[in-house]
Amino acid sequence: MRLTVDTNVLLRAAILDDPVQGKVAADLLNRAGVIAVPLPVLCEFAWVLARGYRRRAAEIVAMVRSLLASVTVQVDRSAAEAGLAMLEAGGDFADGIIAFEGRRLGGTVFASFDRRAVELIAAAGGETRLLGSADHD
Repeated sequence: MRLTVDTNVLLRAAILDDPVQGKVAADLLNRAGVIAVPLPVLCEFAWVLARGYRRRAAEIVAMVRSLLASVTVQVDRSAAEAGLAMLEAGGDFADGIIAFEGRRLGGTVFASFDRRAVELIAAAGGETRLLGSADHD
């Protein structure tokens, strides 16, 4: 079976906070020959682990790396690694993926109102622009 999974399937299998749904999700994932994980699902997974389940960044990194290590998982690994690098640097997983994808699509400057994201992307060598409420370009 070749699956595309939603965030809740990954969460149930990883967290096992609902024993019935956790078993269903884990069994499904274990039977799949291919598990396609779209980037928005990976971003939601990291966000829900951080905000909903109050997991530390190191725990989220370990869970995402475990997912990426599976031979059945198909994901944009380069983008996922960019997200992990941002998370490990103290930023948001999704911001790392957004900056990575933006560069790949031709956007050379990462622009945001989020000072921390801009600082981390700049520290990693990316060109950035921190926006303020006075910016009207």
